[in-house]
Amino acid sequence: MTRLIAAFVLAALTSLPAAAAERTVKPLLTPAEFAGVEDAVVIDIRDPKAFGKEHLPGAVNLPYGKWRGTKTNPGALLSDARVTELLQSAGITPESTVVVVNEGDSPLTFGASARVYWTLKSAGLEDIAILNGGVTAWTKDGRALSRDVMAPEASTDDYALSTEWSVDRDDVQAVIDGESEAVLIDARPDIFFKGGKKHPAARLPGTLRSAVNLVHESFFGQNGVMTEDPDYVMALARDAGWSPGQTVVSFCNTGHWAASNWFALSEIAGLPDVKLYPESMVGWHAAGS
Repeated sequence: MTRLIAAFVLAALTSLPAAAAERTVKPLLTPAEFAGVEDAVVIDIRDPKAFGKEHLPGAVNLPYGKWRGTKTNPGALLSDARVTELLQSAGITPESTVVVVNEGDSPLTFGASARVYWTLKSAGLEDIAILNGGVTAWTKDGRALSRDVMAPEASTDDYALSTEWSVDRDDVQAVIDGESEAVLIDARPDIFFKGGKKHPAARLPGTLRSAVNLVHESFFGQNGVMTEDPDYVMALARDAGWSPGQTVVSFCNTGHWAASNWFALSEIAGLPDVKLYPESMVGWHAAGS
């Protein structure tokens, strides 16, 4: 067993939070499927202005910015205290069914939902889902919105982020140095992957040595609706350079686009060893790498 995989196993055993409820919803829900879910905590991660105009009935507003790091390192992990604060403010308990909702009009907004989903899963929640197509799909399906504002009763559970679905800079460096085995998958558009463009907070253009490219938009049809076909997802992964049995490390600029790749490979295709590099290239440069 490689050092990287051994570290993942040890982290998973030592940092998992309290047991969550068994899954009763699948990771992606159509509007019709979501309408049949009872007693879900609906987290709307759009900005307060959009939320204030109209939102799904009963939704709680926790804008995406609250789930992100600093301007200089947007993909940085939240502290356990911050995660606990967010989940408590929405009344979430380990037994809650949580559905994440965004505008849903593009792969970009899906990435925000995927990053929040990944955070919730890392915090120990199991019964979580994304409304595929978000508010856009909900209204296209002829379903009503609301202007009523929920004031949920705060919960009291504490949360700690597991490292089971993430890697840090040292883990990535070990892969690059050949000390650990994994395929590094860059979720960014081709122009970023080839060094023709960089994120404003990144020191240099380019990608990680030995990385392959699988653009996050590849998993989407029209209007930001993600595929639910696991065979299609696995075919794309194979075409990009993944082989069965390999650990996957998904990265991008700030762990946003990469969250869509992580979601597709882990939650749709069901691959067992998919990790997100949350800070991605901006964090890589911030560490002087």
